Amino acid sequence: MKIYRATDYKDLSCKAANIIRAQVIMKPDCILGLATGSSPVGTYEKLIEWHEKDDLDFSKVSSINLDEYRGLTPDNPQSYRYFMNTKLFDHINIDKSRTFVPNGLEPDSDKACKDYDEIIENSGGVDLQLLGLGHNGHIGFNEPADNFPCNTHCVDLAPSTIDANKRFFASEAEVPRQAYTMGIRSIMIAKKILVVVSGEDKASILQKVICGPVTPQVPASILQLHGDVTIVADEAALSKM
Repeated sequence: MKIYRATDYKDLSCKAANIIRAQVIMKPDCILGLATGSSPVGTYEKLIEWHEKDDLDFSKVSSINLDEYRGLTPDNPQSYRYFMNTKLFDHINIDKSRTFVPNGLEPDSDKACKDYDEIIENSGGVDLQLLGLGHNGHIGFNEPADNFPCNTHCVDLAPSTIDANKRFFASEAEVPRQAYTMGIRSIMIAKKILVVVSGEDKASILQKVICGPVTPQVPASILQLHGDVTIVADEAALSKM
């Protein structure tokens, strides 16, 4: 693992965006694995800024997102497709037909997961996977469990995840209780992994991810076994290291 210490969220976002920018420049037709949530927003803003300055071309890039709430339409402001469109895709020259998010409207969970695994497999492999880190150590929506789920699956969201995400909804009751998420195997076969972590509230879990045992009770701890992981975290998130 490579760990880069950022002074604050703005510095973290710039450092993370620089890594993604380098990937796009080195391989213009790369496959980016993308994440949602508050952590990568600043990174996306920086990528948009560089694109608007004609300094970054996404015309040949494809993307595969980690997850999507089950039951939300793509135009629902809380869906992850809507998030990706408004936070990144609408502002860069990426071909949206090559941007993939799980189909949250597919009622047959087995079919939804099988279809998404086929998309991942047919892509030829993610070149760089961007991850945030949940308070309970989840990556994507891979919650603490008794084992590491391999492929795309339907997951019951943990109470801590529902509590963390309720700020995006009018009430906790509106937060979906299930999501489709890329599995741990799908994340781990990415050539490179970039994790962005911000805030003192993530310090304890980040310490476990980096220094603790590899256990499905802390899903992100599996990243210790990947050969090319970069963590960009601010001083607050690294305060317990």
